[in-house]
Amino acid sequence: MLILKIIFWISVFIVIYSYLLYGAILWFILTIKRLFFHTPKIAFAKFQPPVTLLVASYNESSVIRQKIENSLQLNYPKDKLHFLFVTDGSTDNSNEIIKQYPQIQLLYQPERRGKVAAINRAIQFVQTDFIIFCDANTALNADCIMEIMNHYQDPRVGAVAGEKVIRDSGNEGSVSVAGEGLYWKYESLLKKLDSDFYSVVGAAGELFSIRKTLFDPVPENVLLDDFIISLRIAQKGFRVAYEPKAFAVESGSLNMKEEQKRKIRIGAGGFQSIVILGSLLNILKYPKLSFQYISHRVLRWAVCPFLLPVIFFLNWFIYWKSGSVYYGIIFYLQCIFYLAAFAGYLQALKNKKSRLFYIPYYFSFMNLSLYIGLNRYLKKNQTVLWEKAIRKTENSETIS
Repeated sequence: MLILKIIFWISVFIVIYSYLLYGAILWFILTIKRLFFHTPKIAFAKFQPPVTLLVASYNESSVIRQKIENSLQLNYPKDKLHFLFVTDGSTDNSNEIIKQYPQIQLLYQPERRGKVAAINRAIQFVQTDFIIFCDANTALNADCIMEIMNHYQDPRVGAVAGEKVIRDSGNEGSVSVAGEGLYWKYESLLKKLDSDFYSVVGAAGELFSIRKTLFDPVPENVLLDDFIISLRIAQKGFRVAYEPKAFAVESGSLNMKEEQKRKIRIGAGGFQSIVILGSLLNILKYPKLSFQYISHRVLRWAVCPFLLPVIFFLNWFIYWKSGSVYYGIIFYLQCIFYLAAFAGYLQALKNKKSRLFYIPYYFSFMNLSLYIGLNRYLKKNQTVLWEKAIRKTENSETIS
């Protein structure tokens, strides 16, 4: 029984550490550092080098015009901002729309090989030292490029992660917003802590930037290209900075079925990334980066989902055998949590949402998606081709 109790509490600690304590530890370290090791902030002048905005898309005719209009309104010197749109394999009228804008350089080939192949091909046409990647279905705020570029005055910065904002237009059909939006708010807080401690642990493809000289071609079977690109740059000894004042706005998934497409793909890509970035598990070689990577990503993706049932059933067994009131309280609290998750699931089926039930449901939903993602990764049946989640109606005007 003692061994089971030890396993139970170690499992509980790992889950709490990954989701809550890790962020609290970073906050504590940074607070102590600011109190006792005050480092004055360096005021940089505006840094406005030539930069290329690279958009890889597939059959995005419904939003591509709004994306172009949004891009052309960005607040950056016009002679220094270049636009490169790659639409390989698209079969809609995206190309016809893009050709109406002479400011946009269009790359297209009929063969559809996926986003990674499109990016690898497009990089060869980039003539600037800096690249900003973003998605076709996002709207960027007007000053995002200026905010991102300022970070590159620090030669230690090799990439910059922007912010992702989930738009909620009040459409009850978008039941994913309650969980997805809250999740990204929490992730944004962790990004800031990660960046202040050392480096962001993986950028999101909605908006991130790199130094072109640090780009290495990514294998075409990679699912999370943004994650791999940014962490490989970090492995080279450069920081991935975080800029919350540069953000990409996108709508939440139309429903949980559509959101599940994203989460399963992320799950499969997460396990794939852990294998590809195996050397990053060596904390002796990458002390700070490995500590962050393992705490923020590896535990969250590859350990915690499998500890949750262990915690539940060990808790039940220990309570059943010992009759301990203490273990009984913990067990019934778990039951309440998962009953709330099930209630959230029933609400989602009716396209309804409430934070009381939806947050437990979204947490459970994310972890279940990781199981499915692992299965797809092991069976190698998660395609690298775009499987776009259907989102609410986009409104891609420039965001101030």
